[in-house]
Amino acid sequence: MDIQEVMGSVSSRKEDCIIFGLRRSQDSCPEVELKSMTTSTERERWQKKRQYSPQELELALKVLESVRSGAEVRQALRANPLPAGRGFLAKHALVAAYRRMVEKGEWEEDPVLLSKIRMKPIRTLSGVTTITILTKPHPCPGECIFCPSEAGLPQSYLSDEPGARRGVENHFDPYLQVSSRLTALHQVGHPTEKIELLILGGSWSAYPADYREWFIRRCFEALNEENPLDDQGPVSLAEVQARNVNGVHRNVGLVIETRPDLVTLEGLLELRRQGVTKIQIGVQSMDDEILLLNRRGHTAEEAETAVALIRAAGYKVVVHWMPNLLGATTESDREDFRRLWREGGLQPDELKIYPCQLLESAELYRYWQAGDYQPYSEETLISLIADVKLEVPRFCRINRVIRDIPSPLVVEGNRNTSLRQDVALFLKQRGQQCQCIRCREIRYGKVDAESLTLTDQVYLAGNAEEHFLSFNTPGDKIVGFLRLSLPKVQSNPAIPDLHEAAIIREVHVYGQSLEVGSEQVGAAQHIGLGTQLLQQAERIARDRGYLGLAVISAVGTRNYYADRGFELGQLYMRKSLE
Repeated sequence: MDIQEVMGSVSSRKEDCIIFGLRRSQDSCPEVELKSMTTSTERERWQKKRQYSPQELELALKVLESVRSGAEVRQALRANPLPAGRGFLAKHALVAAYRRMVEKGEWEEDPVLLSKIRMKPIRTLSGVTTITILTKPHPCPGECIFCPSEAGLPQSYLSDEPGARRGVENHFDPYLQVSSRLTALHQVGHPTEKIELLILGGSWSAYPADYREWFIRRCFEALNEENPLDDQGPVSLAEVQARNVNGVHRNVGLVIETRPDLVTLEGLLELRRQGVTKIQIGVQSMDDEILLLNRRGHTAEEAETAVALIRAAGYKVVVHWMPNLLGATTESDREDFRRLWREGGLQPDELKIYPCQLLESAELYRYWQAGDYQPYSEETLISLIADVKLEVPRFCRINRVIRDIPSPLVVEGNRNTSLRQDVALFLKQRGQQCQCIRCREIRYGKVDAESLTLTDQVYLAGNAEEHFLSFNTPGDKIVGFLRLSLPKVQSNPAIPDLHEAAIIREVHVYGQSLEVGSEQVGAAQHIGLGTQLLQQAERIARDRGYLGLAVISAVGTRNYYADRGFELGQLYMRKSLE
């Protein structure tokens, strides 16, 4: 059953609609239904564009033959226009023609050709293919004054945001969201064998336990292409995960988001059982006065405690930080940013910078109306972000510097959603460059394994000594890295897999995500860098006297680590160093 049939089956249930993972009458969710009608029209237009006539496929083959002969894609497209002045073929038509030729056995798979014709190749240049899924609307325990709200959506999310739009379109059903995204990615030429799931929609820990279990199970079932209607009776998450280990779309990372005041050891153990490997945490500020003014509901100390606990459990840590909150100035923001990197403090692995944006649905709007709040201008924000980016250590990746909120919704202040590019240009004009991981990724560059240098950056974070091992090119591009955590105190006895063990929190090799078994000349993946990083981590852990080396493995990477001597424990994989 394909995704269109699944969606038809769900929408045809007249008496009930399972739109939130709970049975509710259709009359109880009018906002969601209205938004879904709008997005359904957009989906129909999208699908119509991907229905190709025999003439279009024949033309696509001519273009592909030209590209195979050495022509540039754009040049080949322009040399073969559509008839009657209808313009040129889209890249997804080339991908469709390529896949048909491979499926018929007339062409061998050609990763180089596919890399030339895929749409938006940057989506998988970091080495994995990410799918974002949105949870159902649910009350948030916070009362933040900067947080927008919209009926029928999770707190702080807006229906005009791309990720939220896909959630609404699929009635927040995790199976439909994952399945439809897999289909879309495949159609535009991206590999879908190694998938990172990014679950958004609010504080995950605040949702009911049975909903969280159901939601993740349905995500894995979508990856496994099984049980589309959720009508096969009781099915355990563990069973579904076991099938994903060798599945067609293996999960290589699972990310949730939460608040500092909701992080507990018990909750972290549950997340590990569910397959989570990375946690996004909304710190927003390390200034208690600013946190109080904005009614964030936690302190800076609680944030430090939460991040230290997350790190001790082996998770990767993504911190959200917000400049321009009520009460902040550009100078106080610069000072606050430095607190993120205090030795022994947060020291996040990844960072999302979300400048506060003034939206009419947020309580902050009333402060602005009263003259008590003023958003930074675009120029001020560019200067601020440029300055703070220069302070980011080389072990951190800045994922975002602005939230993707459509500019018409912003009342006053910055409306530029392409702020990253403008900040980069601003730094270039000053003769400066950000040193974060994202700004140094190899991306399109080819790799000469013999020329790479292995470095070990050591720093203190929480109760651990961290080692950031990385392979770098002569031009200082990062090709792969490993995060090794050496706990300074005995791990909690509730996590026996981590007893007297050093912890590998992440292994990542950059470059275009490749399908399993495929190779591409000069590509960073599949040339043994991951194995070399693991060997170096083992040497460090052994020299420091640890009895074991644990790794927080995703479900779909268990075989990778098993092939390198790790054994599956209760929640982690572990290799004995005794």
